[in-house]
This record gives sequence, C-alpha cells and structure tokens, in this order.
Amino acid sequence: MSPPHFTLANEFSLADPSEIYRPAAPEFELDRDIASYRDYENLDSDQERVRETYRTMHVNQTHAFALQQRAKFAPGIVGRYTVMEMLDIVGRIVDESDPDTSLTNDVHMYQTAERIRERHPDKPWFALVGLLHDLGKILVMQGEPQWAVVGDIFVTGCEVAPSVVFGKESFQGNPDMEDGRYNTKYGVYEPNCGLRNVVTSWGHDEYMYQVVRRNNILLPEEGQYMIRFHSLYPWHHHGDYDHLCDDRDREMLPWVQQFSSFDLYSKSERVPDIPSIKPYYESLVEQFCPGTLLW
Repeated sequence: MSPPHFTLANEFSLADPSEIYRPAAPEFELDRDIASYRDYENLDSDQERVRETYRTMHVNQTHAFALQQRAKFAPGIVGRYTVMEMLDIVGRIVDESDPDTSLTNDVHMYQTAERIRERHPDKPWFALVGLLHDLGKILVMQGEPQWAVVGDIFVTGCEVAPSVVFGKESFQGNPDMEDGRYNTKYGVYEPNCGLRNVVTSWGHDEYMYQVVRRNNILLPEEGQYMIRFHSLYPWHHHGDYDHLCDDRDREMLPWVQQFSSFDLYSKSERVPDIPSIKPYYESLVEQFCPGTLLW
C-alpha cells in the first residue's frame, strides 16, 4: 500500500532569503522576539557548547563517515521498542547544538506536535510527524556523539553550501575539503539527481527516515520528507542544493518549510501538559505505527 499524497493549501509564507538562519515568521503567536531564534552570532558562555558541537561535526562528518553510519544502522541494530518507549528514552537528552532550548527533546516534540495539531486538526499524520521527527536522537543513548546525531545537516560528497551554520571556514580540517572528488559544485552527483540520491551528513533525520521505511509506517510522502530533511536548512530555507534537486524535491519543499516553522517556533519555556495530551498521541501511534518497531 502506497502512502497517500496531499495537496498543500497556500496558508503560509515562504522563507525570506534575507534572513541568515531563520525560517519566515509563523502564523501563530511567538513567546519571544523572532530575531532571537537560531541566533548563532550572539552565543553566551553557556551556549559555547553549540559552537563546539558544530565545529566537531564539520571536521568529522565526511562523505565516507556518512556512508559508514548509514550502513551501520541500516539493519536496525538498536533493538525493538514502541514509539512511546522511545519517547521516554529521548526525554533524557538535551540537544547540545540547539541555541533555542534547554528542555529535553521529548518536551520539544510534544511542543511541535501540539502547534501542528492546533493549525491542522484535520491532518493527524502531520501532528504525528511532529511527535516523531526527533526520535532519531535516541542514537545519543546508544553511545553516539552528539555531533553525529544532532544539528543542521548538509550534503556530503560535494562542496559545502554557503549558508551552512558557522560558514565554510568551520570545515577546516575536514579531509573532504581537499579531495577533488568532493569539493566541486556537483562532486559525486549528477545535475538534478534528486535529494533521495544524495548522501547527507549523518544524523537523526536520516536515521529516523530509515526507521519509518524499515517498519512500513504509512506516513504520506510529505511527512517522510519532513522527517528526512527537516534539518537540511541550506536547502529548505536558503535555496542551496537546488542544482541537485529534481521536480519532486521542489514539490515537497513547501511542506518541509512549513514543518520547520512549527519545529523552530514552537520552542518555548512553556511546557505542554503532557499527561493530559499523551492519550491523544498514544492513539495516533496506535493508528499509524502500533506495537514494537525495529530501530
């Protein structure tokens, strides 16, 4: 059975290309100034962990490493767990790459899902994506370093996109930068080959996409794109990598942009009343991805 396909209503604005790192303003009220989100230029001393996580990531995330990690986790070596069990596990993790929240990831996923549910009560699968999208961060609990799990991702095997967080200079020391196979515009890829045929830096996006596919979770293609590419900011909010995109990627782009707005701007110190909303999400899990999954 193929996942359903949906048409997106014209109900949100595309990203303003003048913004450095942020999506366009959402259509819901924010708890703080929009300029304070994804502000990588004014990190305080407590946020230096963000800069260090990206520095280590950009030095170590090579094309070979990304391929190695894909192969390592493809068989589902983490084990069998339900979604709700994994949600409890990810509740022990605080993302060291994120300057916008110090809350655990389970809280963030409920925040995202609830913002989506408010705006799209007729699309339960969309709210479920909000709940699932960061579950891949459970790799941290498997001993993986955060630089190999969290943060914005980029396409490996070709030149670094100009909009990447902390710039190309943060990749100094990455051997791919000196490898003629990987440091040109197209690198190892063909023009307009499609994002499904590129290798992004390894992290929770690709891992969770593998989980969705391995377990035949019947999310629509739009939802699968959101999970797989929500951290690919150079693509979905800066227009980089368009030379690698095909028409399907461009059709899916507005969906990923809308999701990233919910993902980012739902971050707040206001914590949802999780015990009261948890039964609703348990029902979604039972509908779309019941029982134990192979992780």
